[in-house]
Amino acid sequence: MPPRTAPTERQKRLGNELRKMRTAAGITADQAAGLLGVDRAKISNIETGIRTISPARLRTLACNCDCSDQAYVDALAAMARPAGRGWWERYRGALSPGLLDIAELESYAVRMRNAHTAHVPGLLQTSDHALELFRAVLPPLPEHEVALRLAYRIERQQVLEGENAPEYVALVHEAALRMQFGGRKVARAQLEHLLKVSEQPPVRLLVVPFAAGTFPGAGQTVNYLEASVPRLDTVQVDSSHGPAFLGEEAQLAKYRGHLDWMERIALPPRESRDFVRDIANDL
Repeated sequence: MPPRTAPTERQKRLGNELRKMRTAAGITADQAAGLLGVDRAKISNIETGIRTISPARLRTLACNCDCSDQAYVDALAAMARPAGRGWWERYRGALSPGLLDIAELESYAVRMRNAHTAHVPGLLQTSDHALELFRAVLPPLPEHEVALRLAYRIERQQVLEGENAPEYVALVHEAALRMQFGGRKVARAQLEHLLKVSEQPPVRLLVVPFAAGTFPGAGQTVNYLEASVPRLDTVQVDSSHGPAFLGEEAQLAKYRGHLDWMERIALPPRESRDFVRDIANDL
C-alpha cells in the first residue's frame, strides 16, 4: 500500500507501540528491517504510522522481541488489520483531523469514562445545547461551519446505540448542570434529555455536587477511552487549540486516578438522576 500522508491518531499509536516493543528488546531498526525483509526506511515509516504492517509481520516482530503478553500482541494485530472506511471519513478535509480521531477512537473503545465540569458531555448533548457551544467561539464560525460540526456531533452520538455499544460513564459536575447555555428553556431540555439517556444502557450518569469538594483535574475535560487491553487505552483532553491525545503508561495511570477519585465522591446513579431532576424542575 502507498504511504499515508496523514496517519490517524490510532495509526500513530500502533506505530509507537511497535517502536517501544522493538527498543525495549534492544533490537535496532536495521535488525527489524532484516527480520521482516524490508528496508530500514520502511521500519521508520511503520513506527510513525505512515506505512502499514500486516498482522503476520507484526506477530513475527513481537515474537522476536520476546513479547510474552499475548493479549497485547493480539490487540496490536487487530489494530494492524485493514479496516473499512469509517463514517467520520466523510468529514475528512472539512473538519480538523483531531475531531475525526476522536470518533475513530470511540468506535473501537470497549468502555469510555468522561469527566466534565463546565458543560454536558458531547455524546449526551441536545442539538440546541451543542449549537450554543459551537457559536460561542472566537473567531466566530460561519453558520455553515456550525451546521457541519452539529451534524458531526449528532453522528458521533450513534456510538452509544445498538447491542455492541460500549459502557459509557459520564462524570458531570454540578456546575455543568447549572449552566444555562441558550437560556432556561434550552437548559431544561438538555437536563431532561440527560435524564432520559441516563436511564438506559450503556450510559451511567454520576453527578459530582458542589458539596463533594476538591478533586484533581478540576476544570479539565477528560475523555478516557479503554481498549481491549489497558496498555492501549487513550486519554483525550480538550484545549483551546483542539484535542490532545495521551497514551504513555504514567499519563494513563494519572487520569485513571483522577476519574477514580471523581467516581468515589460522585452521587450514585439513582441519586444523580434525582439531583438532575431537581435542577431541571427549578428552571
